[in-house]
Amino acid sequence: MSSIDDVDHAIISTLLKDSRTPYTEIAKRVGLSEAGVRKRIDRLVKMGVIKRFTVEVEYGARLKAISLISVDPSIATPQVSERVREVDGVERVYEVTGVYDIVAVISALTMSEINRCIDDLRKIEGVKNTNTMIVLKEW
Repeated sequence: MSSIDDVDHAIISTLLKDSRTPYTEIAKRVGLSEAGVRKRIDRLVKMGVIKRFTVEVEYGARLKAISLISVDPSIATPQVSERVREVDGVERVYEVTGVYDIVAVISALTMSEINRCIDDLRKIEGVKNTNTMIVLKEW
């Protein structure tokens, strides 16, 4: 596997801020041709450095919450994570180290939808405990 250099890092940084940045604009910023940027991005995708291009969507005033989940040691954490990912309202799932095993990011239009999502998380076999925080402000 090839290593990534400072130009690759600059390309990635630009795409993280706005994945729709035209290759011609990225080329100007990093001092390459448009074709050179295209080849580098293709290589980064093939290497698995860039896993996907996404879009963040905002539909009105959405509430967000972060739910910290403890898993019963008798149940495999990846198995629980997969079930958490399937719950309506869960945007992202992370397996983490520390007191909790899983972090779920929840998004909903109303507090009752957040509560329903938390109730659904608690019903998953292997979920031992949850601690949920409502996001007040996003930066």
